[in-house]
Amino acid sequence: MPDVRAHDRDRSRELRAAIDRTGYYPEVVADAVVEAVGGEDVVSFYVHHEPTFERDEVRRHQSVIVLTPTRLILAHTDEHTGDDLLPEPYTSTSTEAVNLGSVTSVVVTRMTTSPSQGPRPPAEAVLTIGWGGVHRVDLEPAGCNDPQCEADHGYTGVLASDDFSLRVSAAADGPHAVEGLLSFAASLSARTRG
Repeated sequence: MPDVRAHDRDRSRELRAAIDRTGYYPEVVADAVVEAVGGEDVVSFYVHHEPTFERDEVRRHQSVIVLTPTRLILAHTDEHTGDDLLPEPYTSTSTEAVNLGSVTSVVVTRMTTSPSQGPRPPAEAVLTIGWGGVHRVDLEPAGCNDPQCEADHGYTGVLASDDFSLRVSAAADGPHAVEGLLSFAASLSARTRG
């Protein structure tokens, strides 16, 4: 297999341009992302700006995912109206840096319409990344095949690592958004080979 690192180039300027294009507090977002990247090269990135509606107000959220040679950086920025502690409107930005060796799963789901008509670009994509920071337990009562059985069979369930998940669609975000998420997922997946 070819060495994916042989074709690396620092994409920091492209990342900054993508953050600027959203118009969503670009200085605030870029400052947090640059600090979290810590001077490493940017191998790949994805910027997702998502407005949400809360009663009669629009709230915005932005996720920035960055792949460096050694880490996965996640940054989330939200805007807030003033409150008791901060009376002026404000943003909150959280960043997380994950060692690539800690990434245990990269799950990519593609939703393609009219599959019988041959290859088409996916209409939606979901990227789920796990590194063991958050686990979800889905439990349900266990049973047997006997419809008359009233015994307690305990529970059965699934323990899933679901640290980060992002869904984009061509209808809501544009076809380029789906392509961009899939491209980032491919870069991340190539870096987490064991």
